[in-house]
Amino acid sequence: MSNPIGDPGHGHSPAAWTAVIIMLGAITLGTVAYWFDMPWLVWTSVALLGVGALVGWGMAKAGYGVGGAKYRPKEH
Repeated sequence: MSNPIGDPGHGHSPAAWTAVIIMLGAITLGTVAYWFDMPWLVWTSVALLGVGALVGWGMAKAGYGVGGAKYRPKEH
């Protein structure tokens, strides 16, 4: 199903991929830390989750997000 208005990219950009990879790592780390009852590492992973969001936002502002100056969409 195509979008006649134009597909915004749905986050297929270096900024989105970088943010998602960092955040998935943080969630994985937090889950393992919770399992081994390490509260300091759980809270560290929560902070890392926020860092991932900030990195994605910063990269998007630097032009690596969908529609940014440094973003080049790939043909599907």
